[in-house]
Amino acid sequence: MQRMAKFLVIILITVMSAGFIQAQTSVQGISISDSLKHYSQQPGSANTFTIREIAISGNKKTKESIILRELPFQSGEIYNLSDLVKEFEIARKQLLNTALFHEVVVALKGFEGNNIDILVAVKERWYLFPVPYIKFVDRNLNQWIVEQHAKLDRINYGLKILYNNVSGRNDKMNLYLINGYTKQISLSYDRPYIDKKMKWGINSGFAIGSNREVNYNTINDKQVFFKDTNNFVRTFFRAFGEATYRPAIKTRHRFGISYTIETITDTIVSLNPKYFTDGRDKISFPEFYYLMNYTDVDYNPYPLKGYIVELYLAKRGLNKEINMWLLSAKASGSWEVAKKTYFGAKLAGVVKFPFNQPYFNQRLLGYGDFFMQGYEYYVIDGVAGGYAKASLTREILNLGFRVKRKKDVIPYQIPFKAYAKTFVNAGYAYHPTPETNTLNNRMLYSWGVGIDILTHYDFTLKFEWSFNVLGENALYLHRKTIF
Repeated sequence: MQRMAKFLVIILITVMSAGFIQAQTSVQGISISDSLKHYSQQPGSANTFTIREIAISGNKKTKESIILRELPFQSGEIYNLSDLVKEFEIARKQLLNTALFHEVVVALKGFEGNNIDILVAVKERWYLFPVPYIKFVDRNLNQWIVEQHAKLDRINYGLKILYNNVSGRNDKMNLYLINGYTKQISLSYDRPYIDKKMKWGINSGFAIGSNREVNYNTINDKQVFFKDTNNFVRTFFRAFGEATYRPAIKTRHRFGISYTIETITDTIVSLNPKYFTDGRDKISFPEFYYLMNYTDVDYNPYPLKGYIVELYLAKRGLNKEINMWLLSAKASGSWEVAKKTYFGAKLAGVVKFPFNQPYFNQRLLGYGDFFMQGYEYYVIDGVAGGYAKASLTREILNLGFRVKRKKDVIPYQIPFKAYAKTFVNAGYAYHPTPETNTLNNRMLYSWGVGIDILTHYDFTLKFEWSFNVLGENALYLHRKTIF
């Protein structure tokens, strides 16, 4: 009887593994959640099993150690039925979030008594991208199209070589040769693990370049530029080195140091003597920083479930030429509130000490990913501030174009997904001397609706119709890509 119970449990695991493959790769079967609900109360489901072997297939370049590093289980560990299936899901999520693979299947391979073998099958991405580099320099598409009239002289162009998984150890080398608005050469290399225990890594790089145009001030909450078509008005050099530490799976620490040299022309100094400290035309300074990132989400480029927390502490400069402490924090969470419907929330804040900073250090809302929807045409400088965002998202389209060759363990899929959403924002930026700017030192709000499109190689395109407290509304475009 006991032998029969064990046999039934093994059958259940096999069925659930097949369901897992269906849920994640559209192979015929049933989903994990449905399987677990149906079988969790069956007799014998509490039996435990020892992982005897973990077999890996499909990794033509990626080292097995890199794949095993992402798994929450190891050979020799003991699990019951329900916990094992949960570990399969965590393993798949972790492997996909490395951005090394298009597809991942984690499933039962075989069994003998209470010993089980697990299969991890992956479909590797293409890792080497020597591609043309074309990118507008403005903060977002709307600013470039509407305010800068899509001027071609505000585009950077050139060649970039993105080489991921260089040695098969998830290391990355990026080389940029840029011309156009900015002339720049940059090179970086990131190797996540250099020790046998696979916890410590290194990251280093440099960038050198020059500009004929500089954003030298903010007036009426808009960037103001000076351009010299014949001469460079800004030159820069930056080099950095990091030690990274990842004790387990979800948390990574970065300990870094960088050195920056930047020079501007006398014209920029005369237009804004506070661009650097004390009317200087050149600065050079070290920066020491620490970054902690905790990530536990289903899909890094577009999370629908899970949490992300990030803390950043930096000391920029060692004397009165540049002297700033910076502390920033970000936290986000996403939850499924109904079938194909998700709620997301995000909080972010920054503070810089002392408050008396040169213009060079005053950037806050509106730069990079630190922005409020509905204020894409504005920048809001400050030395302290933050925002809160909330959204309700509904999946409206989920297509996959599958391509399978005979030699493939799992088929290759080109995804195309679309989500409808509604969102609200609230934010604040403190500035001790706002001068002509009016969006500082007041609460700001915005709201709107949008459509997000996700497709191949983590490319995301967002169409958002947003409203703000100034009575303005417009269609805003955002894109995100690994390229």
